[in-house]
Amino acid sequence: MGKQLAVVIMAAGKGTRMQRDDIPKVCNLVLGKPLIQYVVDQAKSLSATRIICIVGHQQQVVRDSLKNEAVLFAEQLEQLGTGHAVLQTAELLKDFEGDVIVLSGDVPLLRGSTLAALLDKHHRGNFAATVLTALADNPKGYGRVLRTGEDLFDRVVEHKDASKEQLNINEINSGIYVFDSRKLFAELNKVGNSNAQGEYYLPDVLPLMQNTGAKVGVEICETFSEIQGINTVDELKTVEAKILTAQE
Repeated sequence: MGKQLAVVIMAAGKGTRMQRDDIPKVCNLVLGKPLIQYVVDQAKSLSATRIICIVGHQQQVVRDSLKNEAVLFAEQLEQLGTGHAVLQTAELLKDFEGDVIVLSGDVPLLRGSTLAALLDKHHRGNFAATVLTALADNPKGYGRVLRTGEDLFDRVVEHKDASKEQLNINEINSGIYVFDSRKLFAELNKVGNSNAQGEYYLPDVLPLMQNTGAKVGVEICETFSEIQGINTVDELKTVEAKILTAQE
């Protein structure tokens, strides 16, 4: 019998560049369907036993858009970073033992086969966490992924902190992860916010896991476009065109 699976979807952001103040970013429509619905459908394709949406900005609009789905909601009332967001699900997952996939609510092109491959790598490697990465033609601005071995994650180096040699790395962090639930929440509340933004970043939990002797794995996504989030109206139109092309 396989492990139980929970999927956590981050959907608390404003989306200030989407040119609409009346709805949160994840409720913008792509071919008549809210962005968040595509991500919930991804979770359902994996037969997740729990799907949790983290809501904040105009959360009622998100809740209403998913009123016909068997989705739980966690509230992030202050936008204090991705680590803080996932920490808000701790109460809903306190009795859960299994895997937790963390997704963004604005990544509609991600394929179920990619998530299945991520889970497979996670299980075969017996990892505490596995990071989904992608190869970018132009990785400028992205955090570069460093490895200690073929499938073993070392750390992420942000673009501004990277050496000349590290800047030549084109493997970047997608912001999509799978975690062992117990190991995640054992370390997540230890993540600090001593950075320029004063936020609690989810990737900062990875070295804390490694410090306990746990291993963190890496799985490369086949196509970079799968993991790209939507932040502007132009990007929304580009995604619509890609979905239409895929349907032809």
